[in-house]
Amino acid sequence: MTVYWTVVFFAFGLIYGSFFNVLADRLPAGQNILKPPSHCFGCNRRLNWTDLIPVVSFVMLKGRCRYCGSKIPLRIPLLELATGLIFLGSYLYFGLNPDLAIALFYFSILLVIFVIDLEHQLILNVLVYPAAVAAVIISLLASGYEPVPSIGSALIGAGAGLVLFLIIAIVSRGGMGFGDVKMAGLMGLMLGFPVNLVAIFIAVVSGGLVALAALVLKRKDRRQAIAFGPFLALGTMAAFLWGASILDWYLGYFS
Repeated sequence: MTVYWTVVFFAFGLIYGSFFNVLADRLPAGQNILKPPSHCFGCNRRLNWTDLIPVVSFVMLKGRCRYCGSKIPLRIPLLELATGLIFLGSYLYFGLNPDLAIALFYFSILLVIFVIDLEHQLILNVLVYPAAVAAVIISLLASGYEPVPSIGSALIGAGAGLVLFLIIAIVSRGGMGFGDVKMAGLMGLMLGFPVNLVAIFIAVVSGGLVALAALVLKRKDRRQAIAFGPFLALGTMAAFLWGASILDWYLGYFS
């Protein structure tokens, strides 16, 4: 049975990853996510179902459009594969229970935010605001499940994140965007206080290491901004899984 559900969740992850690619392509442009049907951005031709099999089609077509030969972005199969692995890993971690449904919902939103901010340096309100409302409802209805904070903890976490990042955004004079501020509020609602601080710490450390590596390898200079949203998204995922344990381990040194 475990093997069956492993295959099911991985397959569903691949399918959802294909839909997340649609979101990543269309939401930043303000386009309808349902119409028109999937098409090649090079020749604008509608794609056949055989062109849309997650990962497999990319491999079979050797990364090029069947009709015009233009390159298919590598992000397409990578996001599909990443979503499949995240769905699979979440199932193996949580098992078949409500925690899994909440994790998949949160991770899906965070993954789309990750990709869009990485490519466009935008954290879209159309993702953040509905996710924030959903997080409040989840905290009200499902706070008995271990990863889900109480509504009080969620609101404190959101307030703390908003204030902290708003101060940073003002002091940095554009070094941090207001999309990151709203993202910090969403993180607080998803994780609660003080687990959201663990997510922020993970994001700052990982973002700093990547920025340093980019400077050393001369991929970026000091004047070029690096999107922080992807690191906030990854930090939130990590803290949702292990944030409470990390916090307990850290506080154990002072007890």
